[in-house]
Amino acid sequence: MAIIQKVQLVEELFEALENEIASFKNHTKLDCIAGCGNCCNNAKVDASPLEFFPWAFHLFVNGQAENTIKALQNTTDARCFMFKALSFTDTRAGKCTDYKYRGLICRLFGFAANRDKYGQMRMATCARIKEEQKQQFTEAEIAISNGLYLPVFSDYYTKLSSIDARLGKDLYPINQALQIALEEILHYYAYRPFPDGLKDSA
Repeated sequence: MAIIQKVQLVEELFEALENEIASFKNHTKLDCIAGCGNCCNNAKVDASPLEFFPWAFHLFVNGQAENTIKALQNTTDARCFMFKALSFTDTRAGKCTDYKYRGLICRLFGFAANRDKYGQMRMATCARIKEEQKQQFTEAEIAISNGLYLPVFSDYYTKLSSIDARLGKDLYPINQALQIALEEILHYYAYRPFPDGLKDSA
């Protein structure tokens, strides 16, 4: 399958997920706290390269892929390369510098579930939502136990792996996943013509 097809399929998967999360948020009234980047301020996030193909392809067509690989190779910060802290005093304050192209793990966390050993849905969200939106969170848990749908991590990673089993299944520290995604795009186009209708990266 051509790289551009994989990018498009990942984007379609993300669009479906965004619609499901929007429906869940609308029903439960849960949402991220404005200005919070606490989940990104984490040095132990794993991700697959494939979920960052749209991001890597975007950088490639805009001539930024090789410089970004160099920056990733030189960083000593294990937190996501796309995370920007907004405060030196409040480690929870921050943002994604490429929010449109964030990965699957970034989209799922907070508003998706894992299945426990009994097959029951357990919402995976952050401590701030649990603490600062306590009533809505409690009501959401009750609604989930009564059958309210919310996305499931394993289901979406299975869908991602169906696009490319190797690049969608294997998980790496997030900055390594970003680098692999960029390298895959560059390698693919090293001896192929630049995609039609897109800005030349040269």
